[in-house]
Amino acid sequence: MNFVDIIEKKKTGEALTSEEIHYFVKGVVSGEIPDYQASAFLMAVIFKGMDRRETFDLTMEMMHSGDVIDLSSIDGIKVDKHSTGGVGDKTTLVLGPLAAACGCKLAKMSGRGLGFTGGTIDKLESIPGVSTSLSTEQFVSQVNRIGLAVAGQTGDLVPADKKLYALRDVTGTVNSIPLIASSIMSKKLAAGSDVIVLDVKYGKGAFMKDPAGAEELASLMIDIGTQAGRKMRAIISSMEEPLGFAAGNLVEVREAIETLNGKGPDDLRELCVTAGSLMLSESGIAPDESKAREILTDALNNGSALNKLAEMIKAQGGEPECIFDPERLPSAPNTMHIYADSDGYIESCDALAIGCAARDTGAGRIVKGEDVDPVSGVIIHKKSGDKVCIGDVLADILYSRPLGDQIPQNVRNAFKIVPEKTERIPLIYKCI
Repeated sequence: MNFVDIIEKKKTGEALTSEEIHYFVKGVVSGEIPDYQASAFLMAVIFKGMDRRETFDLTMEMMHSGDVIDLSSIDGIKVDKHSTGGVGDKTTLVLGPLAAACGCKLAKMSGRGLGFTGGTIDKLESIPGVSTSLSTEQFVSQVNRIGLAVAGQTGDLVPADKKLYALRDVTGTVNSIPLIASSIMSKKLAAGSDVIVLDVKYGKGAFMKDPAGAEELASLMIDIGTQAGRKMRAIISSMEEPLGFAAGNLVEVREAIETLNGKGPDDLRELCVTAGSLMLSESGIAPDESKAREILTDALNNGSALNKLAEMIKAQGGEPECIFDPERLPSAPNTMHIYADSDGYIESCDALAIGCAARDTGAGRIVKGEDVDPVSGVIIHKKSGDKVCIGDVLADILYSRPLGDQIPQNVRNAFKIVPEKTERIPLIYKCI
């Protein structure tokens, strides 16, 4: 098979056969197909796309390019979730313990962040003593024992995606729905869970900029997962402004603890209860989503969800006392307040601007492998629709290293103040 012919075929918009897609993935992983040819192929996909059959074939070939985790020794239905990311997205830290407290078996492998703030693994490792390096045996044993484990990827999971994503990142070929869907779903399917709930975000702080694009991506991923024999649900949610109030690592851990304590920001709580209701209903723990919401709300209010987080932290080497007394957690040595300079109402709080500011304090990374500062970040105090007066605190910047002038200016510019009140964009656009 000649790969140049395959590039030419895709360049003219023809659908590739399953055999041609197999040849492509195998060649990328082995190195038989050089980067310049793989890049040319990816650019052809950007312009000509892939149909659903091609995308499914690509996903399955990528999934089987490395290890596939066997979770069959975990009792019961295994659930997983994936968020397409955003600013202040600490959903796993709340949803994982919450779902496990209600009887789900949540077996989640997560990654480190690249961009606005650390990923779930970075956030967990900011808690003193916590290890996310679990062997497959430890991972399975922990889920069987307490119903919950969140660990870094082990073994050689989806090496095709590692190679292809690195190429996409430097060749301007990230923005393709078939390539995004196959990247996400190859990893989710290789991780082995029975039920997968997706949170596909749109808006300023998300990759997809509008609800229609997010729904198209979610629909494609649901189709792939369903064909692969998994139960799939998706939430389309807004990332026009940050989720919750905290963007960072330990600041997000604190906000997750507050939410598991029956408090916390309304939007974070609502998103986690909605995602949890899909998990419980699809797993058969609840007869429908309405009953599932009752069960989940009880777990937030009676302390069982918080106790489950403490169990997981203890099981993974951390100090569970920090969960019940967050004051034990490290904190940033410096705080800068950002004040409103006019009266009015917040029309918008730009998620992208807040995310970039949090990253620039050290809470995120620009280059893979960089360390993140666990204590730095941004806490916002006002969101769209809130009334403000001159001198009100709009946000706090938490930092360990010198800020310079640009970060405070960027945080202030993230808030648009207008004379008349405007309505907030609904957090959840729809569930599919």
